Amino acid sequence: MNETRLLLGDEAIALGALHAGLKGVYAYPGTPSTEITEFIQAAEARDRRGIHCTWSSNEKTAMEAALGMSYAGFRSMVCMKHVGMNVAADAFVNSAMTGVNGGLVVVAADDPSMHSSQNEQDSRFYGKFAMIPMLEPSTQQEAYDMMDYAFALSEKEKLPVLMRLTTRLAHSRAAVRVAGTVRDQHLQPADDPSSWVLLPANARRKNDRLTAMQAHLQELSESSPFTLVSHADGRQARLGIIASGTGYNYVMENKAAENGIPVLKVSQYPLPGQKVKALADSCKSILVVEDGQPFIEEQVKALTGAGYSILGKLSGDLPRTGELNPDIVARALGHEPVQFYAKPQGIAPRPPALCQGCGHRDVYIALNKVLADYPDARVFADIGCYTLGALPPFCAIDSCVDMGASITMAKGAADAGLHPAVAVIGDSTFTHSGMTGLLDAVNDRSNITVVISDNLTTAMTGGQDSAGTNKFEAICIALGVEPEHVRVVVPLQKNMESITAVIREEIDHEGVSVIIPRRECMQTLSRKTRKNPK
Repeated sequence: MNETRLLLGDEAIALGALHAGLKGVYAYPGTPSTEITEFIQAAEARDRRGIHCTWSSNEKTAMEAALGMSYAGFRSMVCMKHVGMNVAADAFVNSAMTGVNGGLVVVAADDPSMHSSQNEQDSRFYGKFAMIPMLEPSTQQEAYDMMDYAFALSEKEKLPVLMRLTTRLAHSRAAVRVAGTVRDQHLQPADDPSSWVLLPANARRKNDRLTAMQAHLQELSESSPFTLVSHADGRQARLGIIASGTGYNYVMENKAAENGIPVLKVSQYPLPGQKVKALADSCKSILVVEDGQPFIEEQVKALTGAGYSILGKLSGDLPRTGELNPDIVARALGHEPVQFYAKPQGIAPRPPALCQGCGHRDVYIALNKVLADYPDARVFADIGCYTLGALPPFCAIDSCVDMGASITMAKGAADAGLHPAVAVIGDSTFTHSGMTGLLDAVNDRSNITVVISDNLTTAMTGGQDSAGTNKFEAICIALGVEPEHVRVVVPLQKNMESITAVIREEIDHEGVSVIIPRRECMQTLSRKTRKNPK
């Protein structure tokens, strides 16, 4: 029986996957994608249907595990934020070469305006690079409806399917009509080594097949139920619009179709080139409205030729960076937006800050106290809430580039002679992509001090399980760090004298040393206390 539920875009994707017969979701937490996996973890069907939904160590391991489940004949899903695609890229691109058995959907949540990210990369380029089908919902309802379609498409074409959404859709709610039935599907495990063993002879054959499929995949986009065209009245229009994702909603809010402007809604890729050309034939110019980079716009320019007028991000009619909104689209259409509310005045900015009582605070206080005696010291930090140590009152870190970079950047600086070179990395980030850097440092006997600030959770994204909890000493020793130089401290003000003494000793050690300040995240601790008061 159908019902209507109020869902985040992330939740709509999760519920759509559950109703499509999902057997396992593999993910690493990252805003704005985290709630997809959390919804499945909390679902009643999780235990009843034996759905795998624990967190993976990183996006690459998630992608590979999902591919293994597909090999076994079950439907699987991989979820990550856009920068996670960089980590998963090796397995992701090669999954287009192996193909799939059970349906495999990769969900990438992009973050225009960088609300919680270090760049604005557009995951659609990964789908085009891998030459696989892509879907891009415009609404929460489409996000739900697309999941069954995506799994069926994946199994029919024997390819993974990439679903791309953005923060605005992932983290907003809408009423969604959902089905009450679950489609359970189980294929036989794959048994053709020529598909799954990418030796050069097999890979060349698979590459020829994938390349030959591109015209067919484009035809599927042309006829997709999610590709919509609203035509003008038969006369050539001054302007036509191509819109995708949340950009389509902004076009509709500005009543473009009602005002006689033909609109092509793109929700499936490869780009439906025939529909693009048909729109161009009926219009003098085209405005391309898309969140992210000018992915569609560049292709439309190539399809229509140099003499045709294409408006959008490249022409300056829409901003090249940041999110779109209805007002920005209105201006591109030549309208002045209606100002409903006066802009607030006199509101002081409130930059994010480390929580009161957070153990990271004591780590930075101790580091600053010790490093004040070392004028050449540099602190290489990583991705996590401890990155806020860059802000006042700590101003304690000198770099933050990508997951795991702290250790390898400290190594490179130390290899060049910089001393002391200190790396600060969180517990979840260390198991995500810091361990290999530590192994490099051990092998080269690099003179670095690594601080694994362990708050027993993946705190920045809401307190998910951390893969290495209670294993870090063993991991570091197994990687070759001398046991006497793996030190555990408790970051509290009352322990400041002993903590600073440990930091000084390990900085003065010639070689690799690891300090593990361990104290539970204040947020997870307070949630536990509220749940089980004593």
